[in-house]
Amino acid sequence: MNNIDTRSPFFPNSKTAQDQLQKLKHAQALQRNTEARSQELQQTTKNDAKVNISDKIKDFSRIKRAVDMSAPVDNTDKIAQLKAQIKAGTYEPDYDAIADKMLSTEF
Repeated sequence: MNNIDTRSPFFPNSKTAQDQLQKLKHAQALQRNTEARSQELQQTTKNDAKVNISDKIKDFSRIKRAVDMSAPVDNTDKIAQLKAQIKAGTYEPDYDAIADKMLSTEF
């Protein structure tokens, strides 16, 4: 139901009558599409507006959701221990593991 009052105001030159007239003109200007055009647009949308999401994107979405739901990893103790070892001069890196990691990223 249209809630715009289309009756002519009692005092046509009053401020409220002019405001009502402006609102009516504005509301009529917003109704641009005819019924036939509206049906044409709906039919075109039904036929042409289809989206296919690939399985890779769906898998990524599932993985992201699982990661977001998992508990955050807290490595502060491990980092503090490594800093202490480095500061004391007792830290010994695993050179074979570093080399393996570098080779696996290259190839």
